[in-house]
Amino acid sequence: MFNLTDFSQRLAGRDFIALADYSPEELVYLLDLADWLKDMQKRGKPHRLLEGKTLGLIFQKSSTRTRVSFEAGMVQLGGYPMFLSANDLQMGRGEPIRDTARVLSRYVDGVMIRTFNHDDVLELAQYADIPVINGLTDDLHPCQVMADLMTIREHRGQNLKGMKMTYVGDGNNMAHSLMIGGAKMGMDVVIASPSGYQPSPRYTQMAKRIADVTGGSVTITDDIGSAAREADVLYADVWASMGQEEEAAARMAALKDFQVNKALLQLAAKDVIVMHCLPAHRGEEITEEVLEGAYSVVFDQAENRMHAQKAVLAGVM
Repeated sequence: MFNLTDFSQRLAGRDFIALADYSPEELVYLLDLADWLKDMQKRGKPHRLLEGKTLGLIFQKSSTRTRVSFEAGMVQLGGYPMFLSANDLQMGRGEPIRDTARVLSRYVDGVMIRTFNHDDVLELAQYADIPVINGLTDDLHPCQVMADLMTIREHRGQNLKGMKMTYVGDGNNMAHSLMIGGAKMGMDVVIASPSGYQPSPRYTQMAKRIADVTGGSVTITDDIGSAAREADVLYADVWASMGQEEEAAARMAALKDFQVNKALLQLAAKDVIVMHCLPAHRGEEITEEVLEGAYSVVFDQAENRMHAQKAVLAGVM
């Protein structure tokens, strides 16, 4: 059984904005907590660790998985989720973020925000007296990667050190957080992206510094074949994210050869798992036969969003 005796002291009150802010040991602790919470939920056992707590959910970017997983997870933890559309907040009418942060701190026990500008999350956290959780920005998607790491551990074993995780496609917020999360676990992370679509040098250097400490590695390449060779994990994401619709045609042309398909799968390890953070555009970044095939764990990932986020909520709130 997972030991809950010290979880409230270890992480209570902290923000969850970037995986880089947490030590490998703290992330493993949260992953172990997520495993325990999932087991409790599957067995129908109560785990109301946040009884009477309220979570504000600010959405400037719409979502299926983020909203439903946070709302359902908060209810299972005994708390109350409060959906706050940007259109319903004064924030959407020009109120400074710092004012919103100070007001919400007097009403709720934590805030999750899903938005575009990463600096908005940092400002919210700077002025809030309650934990702020990053549900996604254009820079980072840490909650998704917690679910991803949880899923890899379920399918490939608890020790991730030395595993090769290859991400194929646009060097976006998912690539950034996968580099950092994988590096924290001592994994060998490879990002395969064409020139002009590779990850931000800032986050690449950050991940490489982490890998130097943990014994992992981070490689950026435009050689998709070498990237996929003997990979334990193959990961895809959409080529045009929300807010990039006008770039869709250019992105499709640039990324057309960076698809997770059967040919790529044959280069990977025999027991490779295929991942995608969803929503997926079948026939673009991933083929239908691979997404729906025997190696896909995509819907386990989607489920684990809720369990991993419950661990984060319980840890910081």
